Amino acid sequence: MPDFAKIRARAAKRKGGDAVLTSLLGPAPDNAAVADITDDRILSTMAERVFAAGFVWRVIEQKWPGFEEAFLHFEPKRLLFQPDDFWHDLTADQRIVRNPQKIKSVRDNAAFVERVSKEHGGFGKFLAEWPDDDQVGLMAYLGKHGSRLGGNTGQYFLRWLQWDAFVISADMVAALRDAGLDIAESPTSKRDLDRIQAQINKWAQETGLPRRHISRILAMSIGENHSPQSLREYMGDD
Repeated sequence: MPDFAKIRARAAKRKGGDAVLTSLLGPAPDNAAVADITDDRILSTMAERVFAAGFVWRVIEQKWPGFEEAFLHFEPKRLLFQPDDFWHDLTADQRIVRNPQKIKSVRDNAAFVERVSKEHGGFGKFLAEWPDDDQVGLMAYLGKHGSRLGGNTGQYFLRWLQWDAFVISADMVAALRDAGLDIAESPTSKRDLDRIQAQINKWAQETGLPRRHISRILAMSIGENHSPQSLREYMGDD
């Protein structure tokens, strides 16, 4: 595998210099701070990422105040007390995107958040205590026990909470394969995910960079060369 400095240099050249590249990496994540996130904000972020999956993100963001009202500000205990009629009525509620399966996922994830919170003193605390070098294990846990939190949805959920998460995008995978990592074009097997985790961990140790930044540098080092402005508009403040 090449030195990560070479990959970073290639990404910097494509974006107009290292200063521009650095400005596109976003703030350094703080896993410890995730412990202070309340369960309602955890569930809200889960739901936002679930509804955004396969949809135009900006539309979901614009409608989100309506989601907050419709879903009782995502307070797990309040939601779990609601009768079936409450959930049925949401499928006709114009304040939200009326997808029955995704609406059901909020109910299921309210129970998931409440259960984990009781066991760990808060869902945020559970996430903060998870080893930062085992994102793949955390993704597997979310995918198994949560609703519709597998794949990239779970990865973006962690990133939106400012947990130090990499996102296995097509460009990131292309960069890893270009660097010589033996993984599939669409890596979903445990073997491939473990190899990605191990390589990201190695570069994190060597460079001192957050895994989130390594992920973004990889993605910006290859593929279509989007302008810095378009990337800022796409990434927002995540």
